[in-house]
Amino acid sequence: MSKNSKSKVPGEPTGSGTSLLETATAAIQAFAPVNKIHQHLCAFHFYSHDMTRQVEAHHFCGHQNEEMRQCLIYDSPEANARLIGLEYIVSENLFMTLPDEEKRLWHSHEYEVKSGLLVTPGIPGPIERRDLESVCKTYGKVYHFWQVDKGDCLPLGVPQLMMAFTRDGQVYKELVQNCGKRLGVDHEKERMNREYMKGPEHGIDPLANGGGKGLKTVLREVHLPKNQPPSSATRVFV
Repeated sequence: MSKNSKSKVPGEPTGSGTSLLETATAAIQAFAPVNKIHQHLCAFHFYSHDMTRQVEAHHFCGHQNEEMRQCLIYDSPEANARLIGLEYIVSENLFMTLPDEEKRLWHSHEYEVKSGLLVTPGIPGPIERRDLESVCKTYGKVYHFWQVDKGDCLPLGVPQLMMAFTRDGQVYKELVQNCGKRLGVDHEKERMNREYMKGPEHGIDPLANGGGKGLKTVLREVHLPKNQPPSSATRVFV
């Protein structure tokens, strides 16, 4: 199946009863965490263990504070988009507090921003660049749960660690061009407009981006003795 094809999610079409219920609950319930989402970022990810598998990723983000934002990731900006993953974005200061083994799971954003690959669709250039000046210095940790590039019609398998591109020649040009046409974005023009931006103050940490190596998420069975909780579990008596 083509990388850009979109498989149909199995199941009956949404009925009028469900639509009516959704309308009623939307009028009654509060959606505070979702309502904090204030930004749409579009970028490209690849599977940490296989750079040939590349996907377009639409981030819908909200700030926890000035040094951290969290994003829901969809395969498109359309109303019927599939939720395929999530990403946490932290400042250089927070990243530096992480254990060395943890840092390998995070990727830098400097190249993504300065190359023009990461964009905020529909936002005027001066406003976009003001925010991306900060994003350029950050690190992100992202997992995808739905392997849409394989044509999976449901989120199958183990969540996979994803990475971002760090130099020219890695991302598929066709992937970028198709995205640019749909969003009305000139990625090369964005690259020129962002030449002045700077990455992390201390440079990109050598442990980030997998430490330069591919990382794959795997499922491993462990022995769990009967009637004995794992050492990390807390026994609760009622």
